[in-house]
Amino acid sequence: MEVSLHENKTFEKLVYSGKKVSGREFQSCIFQKCDFTESAFSHSKFLDCTFENCNLSMMKLPGSTLNNAVFKDCKVLGVNFSECLDFLFSVSFISCLIDYSSFAGKKMLKTSFIKSSLKEVSFSQTNLSGSVFEQADLNGAVFNRTNLSSASFVSAFGFAIDPELNIVKNASFSVHGLPGLLTKYAIKIV
Repeated sequence: MEVSLHENKTFEKLVYSGKKVSGREFQSCIFQKCDFTESAFSHSKFLDCTFENCNLSMMKLPGSTLNNAVFKDCKVLGVNFSECLDFLFSVSFISCLIDYSSFAGKKMLKTSFIKSSLKEVSFSQTNLSGSVFEQADLNGAVFNRTNLSSASFVSAFGFAIDPELNIVKNASFSVHGLPGLLTKYAIKIV
């Protein structure tokens, strides 16, 4: 993987845990069953890439670009996505463990979080307008000055969102999600 530009390649069972990589570009690449645990990909670009069954726990991405990056069945624990460049930042997650990660301050319009665990994830000052949290576990996730307008939480669970601290205009919630909107009032809904 020492080449600086990789296009339309498939990387399978690659082990790069704990390694430092800088200035690489990946265009339309697929990563399958790769281990990037505690690796650092600084100032790198992942454009139209798909990660399947990969372990990216504690991966560092300072100054890197994630544009149309899709994560499927991946372990993405403790990743600080806030370090990524804002320009063209777009990701989606399907059946992933994203616990303890941070998206603080990111602009993530229409982002999909499908059947994923987002426990203790920070969404402080994030723009999640139009995003979808389908069957997402948001237990302990932090929403503080977050734009959630037109976002869907219909099948999400475990969240606590203060409508007075966040923008929730036109957001969708199920009746079962009402306790998550009223947590701060310490009232019981039966």
